Amino acid sequence: MYRMSFGAILTAAFALGGTISANAGAESARMLVPHRAVYNLKLKEASERSGIEGMYGRMVYEFTGSACTGFTTNFRFVTKISTGEETRMTDQQTTTFENALAREFRFETKSFTDEQLDKEVRGEAVAGESGVKVEISQPEQRQVDLATSDFPTEHMLDVIENAKKGNRFFESRIFDGSENGDQSLMTTTVVGKEQAPAPGDADADKAGEFSKTPYWPVTISYFNEGTNGDATPVYSMSFKLYGNGITRDLTMDYGDFVLTGSLEKLEMLDKGPENCSEPR
Repeated sequence: MYRMSFGAILTAAFALGGTISANAGAESARMLVPHRAVYNLKLKEASERSGIEGMYGRMVYEFTGSACTGFTTNFRFVTKISTGEETRMTDQQTTTFENALAREFRFETKSFTDEQLDKEVRGEAVAGESGVKVEISQPEQRQVDLATSDFPTEHMLDVIENAKKGNRFFESRIFDGSENGDQSLMTTTVVGKEQAPAPGDADADKAGEFSKTPYWPVTISYFNEGTNGDATPVYSMSFKLYGNGITRDLTMDYGDFVLTGSLEKLEMLDKGPENCSEPR
């Protein structure tokens, strides 16, 4: 999953239906498989206000590690955007590390336009009983205190656990270090019933050994802090989710424009130690 200015789709996993213990969370985390997924991106629709006439690109999502060593995510999102008068290339590169057991999270994002660095954000966060403490080191040193939030892998586990239990709707607060690394977002997650790929299903053939494996259709909407009523999300994402954390057939709605992402290549990577007493 990542949001990193999506901005991602990719978790101490607790839901509205009940809290998952630390041991159960660690056990669930062992289901997540290290992998590298490549997605082809294309513009589905854009409003006149967006100023976008054409857009396409590629996204690479690499997820490695284990419940014992922590999880590292490398995420790259490259697009070419045509406004009709000019074409520009954007390139966002994000690396995060999450230790779900210690409830620690590190993040670094670099954003480029036409190969020129526009923005760099770096920091780390620790979740405690009273909330999340964020130490930002780039672009300037500062500290931010936020309400209790899930980190991305915690939230992914939360989605999977709710899907298995048949919980179709739940809410969470998430901190993923995106934008300026100084705010969390409220989310609503809708999980459909588990289903098997139908003939001609979008990019199922690219999922390799999982091409015929059942999945859940999931939609996550992100809202700014303090949003009330029937507010419009700042971003939403729909995808097909496997029980091991792999996703495909993405739709990313930024409000003024919508992108689709089809799985082009899936590569399974080596797993870390699953017994935390094993040498690392």
